Amino acid sequence: MNPLRILISNDDGVFAEGIRTLASAAANRGHHVTVVCPDQERSATGHGLTLQSPIRAERADELFSNGVIAWGCSGTPADCVKLALYELLDEKPDLVISGINHGPNLGTDIFCSGTVAAALEGTLEGIPSLAVSIASFNWREFDYAAEMALNISELAVLRKWPKNLLLNLNIPPCDSSKMSDTCWTRLSVRHYEEQFSKRKDPRGNTYFWLAGEAVKDLDSAGDGPTNWPSDVAQIERNGPSLTPIQPDLFWRGGINQLPDLDLINQLVR
Repeated sequence: MNPLRILISNDDGVFAEGIRTLASAAANRGHHVTVVCPDQERSATGHGLTLQSPIRAERADELFSNGVIAWGCSGTPADCVKLALYELLDEKPDLVISGINHGPNLGTDIFCSGTVAAALEGTLEGIPSLAVSIASFNWREFDYAAEMALNISELAVLRKWPKNLLLNLNIPPCDSSKMSDTCWTRLSVRHYEEQFSKRKDPRGNTYFWLAGEAVKDLDSAGDGPTNWPSDVAQIERNGPSLTPIQPDLFWRGGINQLPDLDLINQLVR
């Protein structure tokens, strides 16, 4: 295919191995790659934007392979993509890829994910966008995830990426020879146990540390074809999970399940 203009971002920061592997793989395929990502780790920032302080960006080409233009930005992942699209890039990219994230972005955790937020900025601007994550914080082999993210993205671009489609790709932490086939999945509903750890500082003052372990629920899943597994279940069986997401969060349940506005209006009169 013809070379694509690819914008790459993440939430793990400019020094993360995942983003450098992805950028190098894209450049090796002949694509025109620009990286605009946080200058330090900003995981779990969700879709936060910087409004009360300046955003600074510095070139960081030396951290990446030849031919990759790179910027480290003081803002959030969403800031980075906005800044790239409106200030740093001369042309609108053909594709936005966010990642490769060091850790999973499964189920309803995507609402907290800076990785997904960066890709979502691309989607909101009408640009084909994909978020890619390794479903482990300890796995450090990113080559396969990079190749898969690029294969999926290139094919989807060739086949005319639908409007408002964001693809969320999670790769299981195992050797590619042990993986099952990639599968379309539904978002799981993620729950956590002991989300806060209550502690004392050296002066005896109480503070809290957000900790929490995800409950391994293989069955819960939201909307989508019922024969699609949840993304958590797919990763559990060592299969890459690909979930189609759209920005529209409108309620899809029955209208009769919503609060009775006639009654509410009567109560406030």
